[in-house]
Amino acid sequence: MSGSTPSGTGTKTDGRVERGNQTRRLVLGRTMDIASVEGLEGLSLGRIATELELSKSGVFALFGSKEELQLATVRAAVAVFADRVVAPLNDLPPGARRVRELCRNWLAYSSERVFAGGCFFYAVSAEFDARTGPVHDAVARTRRDWAAYVEGALTEARAAGEFAEDLDVEQLAFEVIALMEAANAQSVLFGDPGTYARAERGITARLLASATEKGREALADEA
Repeated sequence: MSGSTPSGTGTKTDGRVERGNQTRRLVLGRTMDIASVEGLEGLSLGRIATELELSKSGVFALFGSKEELQLATVRAAVAVFADRVVAPLNDLPPGARRVRELCRNWLAYSSERVFAGGCFFYAVSAEFDARTGPVHDAVARTRRDWAAYVEGALTEARAAGEFAEDLDVEQLAFEVIALMEAANAQSVLFGDPGTYARAERGITARLLASATEKGREALADEA
């Protein structure tokens, strides 16, 4: 019949697509760990094919170039980060508790080594901060988005009456992010997990100093 699809063709196509997706997930799982330790420049199609015992042509067909492999790795890391740090907050209303849980989720994401080298984005930011090009832009965008998310959580908490009306949201976001990243850096460099507890104490102190009575009560209820 004109226009008909041969029996089984759709099933075969779906099977090939799924195998391709599985290979893509396998590759990106490995590239995220490599990049968190060695940087995105440590990635190559040939290396990944060899390590995972895949055909280089098959890996090339999925990614096309080293740069696309790097960009795909950044996108995959964003999805993992969102799942581990942001998604658990879905049931929490805006407020000081939500801000502190966001920070705690980040500290857990780093301390539990979701990525082998600690925070993926801290590692690749240091690698690409002074460069130009699509990979630099992708990394920079993730950092801007994260800062904006923290600022947004603080702004919502301020609107809920849990932080002072004159709170400098950008400044407080900068400070709590700096504390989290300092904990990550020292933990990775020195193998000192105690840095996370120190960072959390510092973050809590900054939140309490900026909170209203309502916000302090919310933070005390959660302690």
